[in-house]
This record gives sequence, C-alpha cells and structure tokens, in this order.
Amino acid sequence: MSEFKIHTVDTAPEGSKAILEGAISQMGVVPNLFGTMAESPNTLKAYTQLHELFASSSFDAEELTVVWQTINVEHECHYCVPAHTGIAHSMKVDPALTEALRNGTAMTSPKLQALHDFTLSMVRNRGNVPAADMDAFFAAGYGQQQVLEVILGLSQKVISNYVNHVAHTPVDSMFEPMAWTKK
Repeated sequence: MSEFKIHTVDTAPEGSKAILEGAISQMGVVPNLFGTMAESPNTLKAYTQLHELFASSSFDAEELTVVWQTINVEHECHYCVPAHTGIAHSMKVDPALTEALRNGTAMTSPKLQALHDFTLSMVRNRGNVPAADMDAFFAAGYGQQQVLEVILGLSQKVISNYVNHVAHTPVDSMFEPMAWTKK
C-alpha cells in the first residue's frame, strides 16, 4: 500500500501552492486534508470551490453543520467529524446540535431533524430519494433550491470523506480533542 504524502507549500505541486498559502493566511496552518489533496491541484481546487459555494448557499450555520456532519457521520469520516466539530464551534453553532450529530441523537428542532433525515436519505439512497422523504422535507419549509444545495454539500463531502478514507489522513492537532469514532 502506498502512503499518501501530506504536502507543505514548499513540496506541493505549483497548482496547489496558492490554495495552501491561502489556508495558512486564513487558518494559520495547512490542514492535513489540504496537504493531502495538494497532490492533485484540481482536486484541491474543486474541494475548496465547492466548500465556498456550499458555505454561501441559503443554509444558515446550523443547517450547514447538519448537512456536513450528517454526511461525515454516515460516511464514518475519522477526519471530517472532528474538523467540522471545530468549524461548528467557530461558527457559534449550538453545542447540543453538534453533539446530537456526532452521537446520532435527535436534532435540536423539527426543521433541523427534517434536514438531517433528508440528507441521510439522499446519501443512503444515492440520490433516489423516496417521494415521502421529499414531501417531509418540503413540509418542513425547505424547497427545491435546498434539495439542490444538499447535493452540492454532498459533492463537497464525498471528495473530503473519500480522500480521508483512502489516504488515512491524520487528524490535525487542533482537532484531536474532538476525535470521533462511530458508536
């Protein structure tokens, strides 16, 4: 088995350097996920662009967290669950919601539960969401735009979750206190 390299700005391919430099200026470090993805500049670019697009969608911070963490937990991503726990904290998301997502318990509101359930249905059914699940999502106050935005968030998370699975990306030290394993 080949071990994946975690690049720095100095070792990264030219096409990845600017994104890694941006990560340092924004976060103070190159996250291990970015360092791993840097081997493929297009993958790193796609991931960061999808992240920006999803983060600027119609979802608020709690809803973004529900979509991200629902997918991370369902995919059993050892890296993304703690990383998004830290991100949720920085976005001032209610810690009760974050813990519910990490532990597979009920969401903090019926609307967030509907988003969680719909996102799970999307993942588990590979986009072939049953009509009853669509109806429940719409009844909770979401619309077609949000259906498409869940797919956008899923696209982002498939990249990161799958990269972390194949590369066994080590959790960054800043997220180690939030380590997670499926119960």
